Amino acid sequence: MKDQPPKLIRISQAIMIQHTLFSLPFAASALLLETGGKLPYLKVLYIFLAVFGARNGANALNRLVDHHIDAKNERTQNRDLPSGRLTRLDLWVVVVICLILLGVSAYLLNPLCFALLPVALLMIGLYSFTKRFTWLCHYFLGATVAIAPMGTLLALNGYFRLDYFFVYGAVALWVAGFDIIYGCQDIEFDRKEGLFSVPARFGAHKALIIAAFSHTVAWVLLLLWGYSYTAGTWYYIGCALMALLLIIEHSLVAPGKLQHVTTAAYHINEIVGVLFFICTLLEVYTR
Repeated sequence: MKDQPPKLIRISQAIMIQHTLFSLPFAASALLLETGGKLPYLKVLYIFLAVFGARNGANALNRLVDHHIDAKNERTQNRDLPSGRLTRLDLWVVVVICLILLGVSAYLLNPLCFALLPVALLMIGLYSFTKRFTWLCHYFLGATVAIAPMGTLLALNGYFRLDYFFVYGAVALWVAGFDIIYGCQDIEFDRKEGLFSVPARFGAHKALIIAAFSHTVAWVLLLLWGYSYTAGTWYYIGCALMALLLIIEHSLVAPGKLQHVTTAAYHINEIVGVLFFICTLLEVYTR
């Protein structure tokens, strides 16, 4: 029993549980805007469990798939799995529990969510392998993370609407953009190992331009999403704060200047979603 808390902490660190902040705030924002703040609390619980299960199950699976790659990369070889602090069984247990959580939650939400569960599972399972055959892997990752807000909207209504694709595209391109920035630190390793990424394919300079373009389009899509709900001042303050943080993010990195890449790609973006959600919350409840 004495070993249990440290192992739980190591598992949470290994799967980067804090990165749920990349998907949950936008799922919660979708929930607020679609319901006008009149929350169906039981559905809220199922949505939260589905998002939590999908994100962390996917990250645990990614660690398993990339185990041998991480062991070769000097930057990642001290991670919990390649260093031996965790076993593959530890992470397989996490994968199974999280995906069961996702499946049960989808079943309890509505027939459409359950019918689309195989699509979600396919994307979760496939995205870890995409770096082995396409430099579009960053966009596949973004499309997978963006299932969270799209799934939330489908859970609430049980059908697709065109404006749902504004937030889906925004989150997909936002995640792809900062994943490209993060990938700039592994250019030489990826090329040596025959792995695919935007930085490895185009070089750091062009990769950072592509990341900035992706973030610009993501921001425009969020503006359109707000317009589709006739959102007011607080929503657009959230968009403005997001733009400011993304500008800061891109100012921190440049070819040959990657010492702040983790701050730019991860830490700033953990704040982006939270601030956007807070502004959406104020938008909905101060009208």
